[in-house]
Amino acid sequence: MDMKQKIAERIAQCAAKCYEGCALTCADVMQMIEIPPDKKMGDYALPCFRLSKTMRKAPQMIAASLAEKLCCPEIERAEVVGGYLNFFLKRSSMAEVIVEAVLAKPGRWGGSDVGAGKTVCLDYSSINIAKRFHIGHLSTTMIGHSLKRIYDFNGYKTVGINHLGDWGSQFGKMVAAYKLWGNREEVEKGGVQAMVDLYVKFHAEAEKDPSLDDLGRAWFKKIEDGDEEAMEIFSWFKAVTLKDTQRVYDLLGVEFDSYNGEAFYNDKMDPVVEELQQKGLLVESQGAKVVMLDEYNMPPALVLRSDGATLYITRDLAAAFYRHNEYNFDKCLYIVAYQQNLHFKQLFKILDLMGHEWHKGMEHVSFGMVSYEGRALSTREGYVVYLEDLLNKAIEKAREIIEEKSPNLPNKDEVARQVGVGAVVYFDLHNERIKDIDFRWERALSFEGETGPYVQYTHARCCSVLRKAEAYKDAKPNYDVLCDDEAMDVLMLISRFPEVVRKAMDANEPSLITRHTTSLAQAYNKYYFEHRIMEESDPAGTAARVNLTDAVRDVIKTGLYLIGVEAPERM
Repeated sequence: MDMKQKIAERIAQCAAKCYEGCALTCADVMQMIEIPPDKKMGDYALPCFRLSKTMRKAPQMIAASLAEKLCCPEIERAEVVGGYLNFFLKRSSMAEVIVEAVLAKPGRWGGSDVGAGKTVCLDYSSINIAKRFHIGHLSTTMIGHSLKRIYDFNGYKTVGINHLGDWGSQFGKMVAAYKLWGNREEVEKGGVQAMVDLYVKFHAEAEKDPSLDDLGRAWFKKIEDGDEEAMEIFSWFKAVTLKDTQRVYDLLGVEFDSYNGEAFYNDKMDPVVEELQQKGLLVESQGAKVVMLDEYNMPPALVLRSDGATLYITRDLAAAFYRHNEYNFDKCLYIVAYQQNLHFKQLFKILDLMGHEWHKGMEHVSFGMVSYEGRALSTREGYVVYLEDLLNKAIEKAREIIEEKSPNLPNKDEVARQVGVGAVVYFDLHNERIKDIDFRWERALSFEGETGPYVQYTHARCCSVLRKAEAYKDAKPNYDVLCDDEAMDVLMLISRFPEVVRKAMDANEPSLITRHTTSLAQAYNKYYFEHRIMEESDPAGTAARVNLTDAVRDVIKTGLYLIGVEAPERM
């Protein structure tokens, strides 16, 4: 099990014995335990300063009394330094406990059933119909995909929702453009790009002939009214878009449980508006209907325009009610860029004012912007990097590197896909999600440092060791050989993995797993270069080192899986 948790349990028990009435829990201690900056100070440390007030003793005295009474088979010794209680673990027994625990449940180390019986809805990707999938959609798609896997890994039932942008007057203009200049064969062949070209042409022609805007509005009114021809073309546009984007989702390994978008809620908004009116929350302002939020330091939320038209927030309110009624969620996460911070604050506050307690489970998981090679993306300026093009270019570059470094590698195309796509995903999920990202090829596809290919290569290295170690699989391991500093660094990182997974879930922060998995890869590579894994003269020691390698392989593969990256066995 997690060594930190084990120690925390022992300390909580010891504190209860030392200090009558002490209410210190294992969870309290878990939050307090630190990792010393210098290994000479121990493997873990408990600062006792916070305990001084409740226990009415000096921190150093508390540390000394805990050290005297502490009985923990996993601890070699405990030392008092100032107000700190430093712990030194029994290395050989620790090695055996951790390695065997990982190998006993392959692919599940770090997982839990904490979410059993609970449901999480995740709204992510949310592509727009008749628009190409660009790099700006990468973060929402991969953060959402990763969080879905992380919550699954912790026992939750998850519902992945692609809230399609499939409503608005632009679709009337697109239908009008198609009727004027398009044909079915060209759109089927050209896909989304053919629709984009028609839309661009419509705007160019409308500047010369403003009456075209009226035609666009008329076609959108037909869509709103459910006109058979308008709906057939509109539905077809959606089908063509989803067919195009499915190629990207297939490359990324991303799936959804629902594609209900804005249009789905067209007939579900009236009850929401009626409830807002009944509860006296709707106020008329210049002919429009708004919810006043000034006492919460927010501008009014526009719910109905003066012409009665609905807005994003009206549809999001309807979607929130539908999701709660349909899935009875415990959490509902919106993985959307930080520019929408105000929108979601308004949404959650309106639900709060309506008196629905379940709004407390709703959260906006925001993230930063993506630039490309030092330049901000701009649709207006025509500088857009399409995600399918980016992924295919990454695969092509990975293929070139493989040809150079491993020309005899079998399944080169498959490995190039895993490495190329993995490099892009890893690059996106390496830093805290709120930070802006500048995508650069030389960093993303490097086999050195903190990159996807580096971590994947470490996994492949572990697999290579295991293939060569078949002769030692039946030997009884002697874990005494794993007492050196390099092995301890690896073991401690493996031990902490469950805690990292829990923190990543609690903070909705996949980068915690990305960085921890990278640290494990770096620690194992250091161990690999400092120590010979297989020694014919020492089969028991070899078996222990091979088992350590197998545990590293398993945890790296799990970490990569949780962030949506594949783990090739050969590179």
